[in-house]
Amino acid sequence: MTVLTFTLILFVGAFCAGLVGSLTGLGGGVIIIPLLTVILGVDLHYAIGTALVSVIATSSGSAAAYVKEGITNMRLGMFLEIATTIGAIVGALLSAIAPSSYIAILFGFVLMFNSINSLRKKEEHPVVQSSPLAIKLKLPSSYPSKNGPIAYGTKNVMGGFSMMGLAGVLSGLLGIGSGAFKVIAMDNIMKIPFKVSTTTSNFMMGVTATASAVIYLQKGYIEPAICMPVLIGVLLGAMAGARILIRSNPKALRLFFALVILLLAFNMIYNGFKGNI
Repeated sequence: MTVLTFTLILFVGAFCAGLVGSLTGLGGGVIIIPLLTVILGVDLHYAIGTALVSVIATSSGSAAAYVKEGITNMRLGMFLEIATTIGAIVGALLSAIAPSSYIAILFGFVLMFNSINSLRKKEEHPVVQSSPLAIKLKLPSSYPSKNGPIAYGTKNVMGGFSMMGLAGVLSGLLGIGSGAFKVIAMDNIMKIPFKVSTTTSNFMMGVTATASAVIYLQKGYIEPAICMPVLIGVLLGAMAGARILIRSNPKALRLFFALVILLLAFNMIYNGFKGNI
């Protein structure tokens, strides 16, 4: 494979990753890592380093648009970033001693869990009442819709905060931005509407991924020749995804989210057990 072909495949794959990451809150790593490891034969640790760069690009490309539209809950995101950043540093340190095949298998099972959980989710009904701690922290807010602003409350603040710590560890260990777990923490545990949890996840991912990326950079696992086409492709895809999400249907997004992740989960588990990664 020539350098030009390799770069073009990376760019197209990265654009799709950015689009999916922006629409689902995943960060793009769930496509970048299988693309690099399974199709292009790149070492998993370099793939994770590249995926973290793509996560930062996805967050940068879509977060600004979501904040401008008033969907993102910035106060909630800044509060939960405390847990994800600490977890991300721990996960990045663990990645140095964990075998690549084990990381790949864990990657697959994490994605499978989140895919199944997303399929089981029913139609959302925003919670208006909030827990005392959520009120004290001023986390309840509203988001715009065709029929005007929709108010929502926040529950189980510490449960969501704890899940965010786990999301941070998985981000540093797997390079996926842990957007899936962040969305679950906000959507299922804290009862935040799906659009708000997705956009707030995008807002948070850049900070979480940066904490992990610094450690990967120090270990030499971030290769500029691989990262550059991925960075450009993901950024363009994320910007396109941000425009689509604003006018999208949450139920359709959830189904799309589940099917894409389930397919990639089986792929990574298979290759992890076969020792191909």
